[in-house]
Order: sequence, then structure tokens, then C-alpha cells
Amino acid sequence: MHSFKELHVWKLSKDLCKEIYSVTNSFPDSEKYGLIGQLNRAAISIPSNIAEGSSRKSDKDFSRFIDIALGSSFEVETQIIIASDLKLIDESTFLKIEKSIQQVQKMLYKFNQHLK
Repeated sequence: MHSFKELHVWKLSKDLCKEIYSVTNSFPDSEKYGLIGQLNRAAISIPSNIAEGSSRKSDKDFSRFIDIALGSSFEVETQIIIASDLKLIDESTFLKIEKSIQQVQKMLYKFNQHLK
């Protein structure tokens, strides 16, 4: 069993989640049940799956949850691209978030390789 709170990738994904929640606060109310909900759910799924997977008894089981977290990170990336295309976020915010997402993705991928 791993201590998820000590994993750097969990800390970064938690920070990314907080950043996404902060950004979606400025989205129009018309997106409340659209992009806001989708982005927030996908973002919170990343650190949540890392934490849940850490409780599993085998690295194989943990790896499955890391795969899910990685998939959620690609959801967030797609949705943040769409938010940028719709001009819901400015270019500098988009670039900052995209960099964070890609860092988390690389770490998840490498961590998963280590587990396998």
C-alpha cells in the first residue's frame, strides 16, 4: 500500500484540480451543467483515483487506477482546449493549465510504468 499524500503526482494533480475549480468559477452560468461540471468532475477524478488506487493490495490494481487518472487528465486537457476555443479562458491561463496537465500526464505515465 502506498501513501498517496506523499506522492508528488498526487500533490500536483490536487493543485491542478484546485486551479480548474478556480478557473471554472469565472465561466458563465449557462455552462453550469455543461463544461463547468464536466471539467470539475474530470479534474477531481485525477487525484481521487490516485488516492483510491493507493489503497489497493497490488501494484497491478494500483496501475488500473493510474490508467483511469491518466484518462481523466486527457479529458481535462480536451475540455480546457474547448474552453479556450470558446474564449472562456484567456491564452495565458490556457497555457499555464495546459503545462500543468502535461506535467501530470508525464508523471502518471512514468509512475504507471514503474508499477507494471
